[in-house]
Amino acid sequence: MPYGYLGTQPNQTVKNTGVLSVTDVAELQSQGKLGGSLELIEEQTVSSASALDFIDIKENVYDIHYLVGGFTQQSDNISIRLSNDNGISFLSSGYNWAQQEGQTGGIFGELKAGTPTHIGYFALAGTGANDSGNAYCYLYNLGNSAKYSFVTNLSIGWASTVGRMTFGGGVQPTAQIINAIRINPNSGTFSGTVKLYGVKQIWVT
Repeated sequence: MPYGYLGTQPNQTVKNTGVLSVTDVAELQSQGKLGGSLELIEEQTVSSASALDFIDIKENVYDIHYLVGGFTQQSDNISIRLSNDNGISFLSSGYNWAQQEGQTGGIFGELKAGTPTHIGYFALAGTGANDSGNAYCYLYNLGNSAKYSFVTNLSIGWASTVGRMTFGGGVQPTAQIINAIRINPNSGTFSGTVKLYGVKQIWVT
């Protein structure tokens, strides 16, 4: 069937009739051909956990993954670690990352690690009963053995009387297949819910 499009496309290869209708969108989405759509791969909720692992991440299907979470009462900054052996172990070295941090008290500065054990911070919060944090990140090229794995992230959190935010990114500069992801605080435990999505690519014919 013909599909519509928004704007102009001089090199369009599929016959169209104008703007995409609701029916067009629904059909393309059902076929997995609508760019930017998200597929929920897995959702996990933990309480006072030392780690949360995503093992079946469908790295052979998606070039981009989207990770989003909400946290309470965490003991330390929550980090992201990657695995190349299906979660049997997680890489504890070889990463590079840098982030900017801002606080409601006026502090603004840089976070980085000289010998990082993780690819970057994922979320921030405090240990108080009402402290909480939220974060999301995108992970790129995890299933591509010819490319480095990259992460970009943004987080916001509240610890006692201070609000904190971070944004930045990191890289695992070894071309390899990454097939599992771990979320865990640098020390202690955390509670929260994390969802992992696959990002569908734009459909071309």
